Amino acid sequence: MPDFTLLVLPGSYASSVAATLDMLRAAASLAPRLRLAPPTWRVLSPDGGPVDLGSGLWVDSTPLPQRLRRDPGTWVLPGLGTEDVETLMAALQQPQAQRLIQALSTHAALEGRIAASCSAVFMLQAAGLLAGRQVTTSWWLAPQLQQLEPRCRVDADRMICTDGPLCTAGAAFAQVDLMLHLFRQQFGVPLAEAVSRVLLINGREAQAPFMVPALLASGDALVGQLLRRIEAGLPQIPSVAALAQQLGLSTRTLSRRVHQATGKSTLALIHSVRLQRARLLIESSTLSIEEVAAQVGYEDATALRRLMRKLQGQAPSQLRKRSSLV
Repeated sequence: MPDFTLLVLPGSYASSVAATLDMLRAAASLAPRLRLAPPTWRVLSPDGGPVDLGSGLWVDSTPLPQRLRRDPGTWVLPGLGTEDVETLMAALQQPQAQRLIQALSTHAALEGRIAASCSAVFMLQAAGLLAGRQVTTSWWLAPQLQQLEPRCRVDADRMICTDGPLCTAGAAFAQVDLMLHLFRQQFGVPLAEAVSRVLLINGREAQAPFMVPALLASGDALVGQLLRRIEAGLPQIPSVAALAQQLGLSTRTLSRRVHQATGKSTLALIHSVRLQRARLLIESSTLSIEEVAAQVGYEDATALRRLMRKLQGQAPSQLRKRSSLV
């Protein structure tokens, strides 16, 4: 069996499929120089043959085997090219997707490993594989995934989550981060770093820097109202209890509504708003980090630096340096 099985459906993100194949080819070329066995792979689809990825791009594939055997390699699923949850759920009801979902369930029952990014994580949910797991997906899809499978923990701040035999990644271009992680895990750090250097890839740990808090409301009018109150209150945001009272809710009910809509606690949502505003100020103004911290309601710059490193994976000084180069 090959080390990796890339599973594609019509409409799979062409960029994710192409990036995966390019990274595998680079790894296979570099591995002998590091005295490693080169990774092997195959491309499968439910029906086999050329698979339409959209925009005039196709990829050749072999059909899924009729009977699956235990496979020690990792099955890799790039996201589907869908823009909203309704389109995604409709795509998962298509016959080819249903056959692939059944294959995923069987592969998992045979103790197989699976890696998925972006909307493909919903295929793992449809296969019944997420209960009790910590996973991630595209940050704007996270609330819907959490609602579909409340028994899992969806951590939308993370770029990569590994839990047992499952490895999940964030938005479409996190497929690159996913493959680097798999190379590191299965072939060691030297090969992952070699691929990263040759293809000029910089692995990332967090999706948080790319989040737009307002989009996390997911159409929930109450949470949208809460977000507006938080943003308008900067730097002196009322306490969670005071916000709940203003909205005519108990603290517990507000917490439940926020978690249902965003997958976050109310306090975590407040931090998201603060950090997004801080990021904007750092990148677009000449305010010192201490002044930025005061503008978004932190007592000192140390608290801001600590939270940005923890939740966004980089220090304020790194953002300031990067913006000065643009």
